[in-house]
Amino acid sequence: MKEGIASDAKYRNDYTAYPWDISHLELHFDIAAKTTIVTAEMEYLLKDSAADSADLVLNGSGLKTLDIELNGKMLAADDYVIEGESLTISSAPRRSVLKTKVEIHPGANSALEGLYVSGDFLLTQCEAQGFRKITWFPDRPDVMTSYQVTLEGEKSAFPVLLCNGNQVGSGDSAGGRHWVCWQDPYPKPSYLFALVAGNLALVEDRFKTRSGRDVRLRIYVEKENLDRCEHAMQSLINAMRWDEDRFGLEYDLDIYHIVATNDFNMGAMENKSLNIFNSKYVLARPDTATDSDYQGIEGVIGHEYFHNWTGNRVTCRDWFQLTLKEGLTVFRDEEFSADMQSRAVKRIQDIRDLRSRQFPEDDGPMAHPIRPDKYVEINNFYTATVYQKGAAIIRMYHTLLGEDGFQKGMRLYFERHDGEAVTCDDFLAAMADANQRDLKRFGRWYAQSGTPRVHVSDHYDATGQTYTLTVRQHTPETPDQQEKQALVLPFALGLLDSNGTELAVQLAGETGIAIGTRLFVVDEEKQEFTFTGLAEKPVPSLFRDFSAPVKIHFDYTPEQLAILIAHDSDAFTRWNAAQLMAQNAILEQCRRAAEGLGMVLEASLVKAWRGVLSDYDADPALLAETLKLPGEEYLADQMDVVDVDGIHRARNFIKQGLARELEDLFGRRYAELNDGRAYCKSASAVSRRSLKNTCLAFLLETENGESLAAAQLQASDNMTDTLAAIQGLVLSGSAKAATALSGFEDTWGSDALVMDKWFMMQAVKPGGETLETVRKLMEHAAFSIRNPNKVRALIGVFSMLNPTGFHAPDGSGYAFLADCVIELDGLNPQVAARMATAFNRWKRYDDGRKAMMRRELQRIASKQGLSGDVAEIVKNALA
Repeated sequence: MKEGIASDAKYRNDYTAYPWDISHLELHFDIAAKTTIVTAEMEYLLKDSAADSADLVLNGSGLKTLDIELNGKMLAADDYVIEGESLTISSAPRRSVLKTKVEIHPGANSALEGLYVSGDFLLTQCEAQGFRKITWFPDRPDVMTSYQVTLEGEKSAFPVLLCNGNQVGSGDSAGGRHWVCWQDPYPKPSYLFALVAGNLALVEDRFKTRSGRDVRLRIYVEKENLDRCEHAMQSLINAMRWDEDRFGLEYDLDIYHIVATNDFNMGAMENKSLNIFNSKYVLARPDTATDSDYQGIEGVIGHEYFHNWTGNRVTCRDWFQLTLKEGLTVFRDEEFSADMQSRAVKRIQDIRDLRSRQFPEDDGPMAHPIRPDKYVEINNFYTATVYQKGAAIIRMYHTLLGEDGFQKGMRLYFERHDGEAVTCDDFLAAMADANQRDLKRFGRWYAQSGTPRVHVSDHYDATGQTYTLTVRQHTPETPDQQEKQALVLPFALGLLDSNGTELAVQLAGETGIAIGTRLFVVDEEKQEFTFTGLAEKPVPSLFRDFSAPVKIHFDYTPEQLAILIAHDSDAFTRWNAAQLMAQNAILEQCRRAAEGLGMVLEASLVKAWRGVLSDYDADPALLAETLKLPGEEYLADQMDVVDVDGIHRARNFIKQGLARELEDLFGRRYAELNDGRAYCKSASAVSRRSLKNTCLAFLLETENGESLAAAQLQASDNMTDTLAAIQGLVLSGSAKAATALSGFEDTWGSDALVMDKWFMMQAVKPGGETLETVRKLMEHAAFSIRNPNKVRALIGVFSMLNPTGFHAPDGSGYAFLADCVIELDGLNPQVAARMATAFNRWKRYDDGRKAMMRRELQRIASKQGLSGDVAEIVKNALA
């Protein structure tokens, strides 16, 4: 056996198909937490019928190889080569049966990839490249085969033994052991393999598919969490029914398992028939989970179920095509949640998420297209770009083709590719062919990174009663690409008069155009649209429903924004106009303060917020979204050089001013909504709580706010109201915050999931003094740096959601995060890399902060033995 070093970057254009077919894979696991023995047997057949032999290359990482047998012959160490994560057997016969035996150590696996321990049970995470930490195998998504898996272990320690597919056998073994055999009839790639072994309780239900299949639904959790599974189970049933109704897709096996764990790097994993979930996205009870938690569970349950077709039945050829399954499935889960909740509110929440999380990625050092051209560590490309922007691009297909056209494309996609590993180009071809549309230029979205800037200018000709919009698009260069092309942008447009009345969007030469939204296409760098029959200059309502993921620039006056806020028929446009008005006001006060001028609360903003608060016809949740001021992180992205403290002061000034001027109205709406009704999780009740707690957040800026929050906390029968009250007390600096936090800890100190909220509430408190609090909390018994949820709740929230804390002028926040990243890198490189991304925008800050962040990045980069995950993030940030 010879060893060497593997190369770093992988390139999309270097793809070559795996030369072998694998007819089947049989696995046997002798399971124990300290040492597990994995035996694998598989039959390989060369695809090239003219070849008698070829090199057989497998992947493995951290394996202790005990035996390798080829066609009945035990191989000696010199019969194969291990180099990096590859094992090569030279000139293997065209038909080869390979049998391997390896030893792995789940209890020592802190990276939470492959097979590892969580509490009292063992489980796996194999996407993207975790299967190679279990056994030698071609660990790539285009290698698909059928699996038969036997799990064997001590019955008292592992009474539950689960794997993909259907159970086909079970029995007892000697020495108090037992075994279960599972068979998955559908060929799958190795990243979809899963097993769970431990002492778990279950909740069971059933679902009958449209064609009559009776499916058993089981959610496995630790016994103390059995009463928190009802919402997850109902969400699964709703998702199965919705996928049949909307997409005509049925579930294809007789059993569907979900397992919840507190130790998970991601949100959840769609392993065929055995989904493994972060407990955050399964467990809920009114007193332990907020309305947002309930919505998140519904969305993630739906997402993983929808992967059964968009990801499992049709998977991606290589990891560069990751958005093929993830972008499409995020779009599907967004649509599912929109149908289950308020479509308008869900859409706004998704847009806010895209603009606050993905747009900065496009402007940062790790900018990449939704289909990247290269990567060092694929784990670093499970990004908002691949997921959320990928979903936005799928949404543009839907916008351009309509629901019927989109569904025609989906049907053709499945007809062509069911059971295959394919590419983004295959999806585009199915959409184009099904609709007889040329989508070649649309395909540029897959290859081009960066967020397009769309600048719109207008001209009104009173004599001719014509109105012209000039639309210019430009995508700035990104670190990975200098040259950019014009993209295909669906341009949904409405026009309003000065009274807010909707007008016909009628081009020259057209007649009989109905009033309302028109869809145009912008696909050149500059295009003009001239509209006729307009007796006055209209107010343009641009990119309604956020019809393209772009940054929109138009020189709206405060009067025009007020018209859109009050009257536009499109919920996104109303919300966006309010956000833009608030953003302009905050950044203007930031500028004034920097120039030594006093800050001023603009009357137009007060008037607009009064109008929103006075609207009793709109969905209260939509009003809540509209009233919320843009976050400090989003505001920072609008500045060339970020003024951390100036943004914080200006935003507080605006919030306090609105609260003061509208205190009576905020108070009246709060009192009406705080009506003492018992908790209910209906959509209308969620909507009312949303507006109530938004009003409370403003009222906490007034003299009476503290007593209102304390009373709400005292009377609360649900986590949504509890958290809103305590968080409000913490953020307002109330003397009552410490008592409230202590009471919360006394109640929930032994609940790992709920305590994450306790950590978050404290980590987000503005100001440099919060760092000392975070340091002390890291010593708390409920915190563990080995647990990703805890790391995200405390270290992640502090460094990514607390600008004035993390960016303290003395650089202490930067040194703290660098220390954490270095420590985490030795435990869980994937989580360490996520934390390191907090430094990605360091060049946007003042010279002092830039120098300090650069120094910490260099310190991380100099760590001996730094993982590839963290090295890629840091190297790109420093470049």
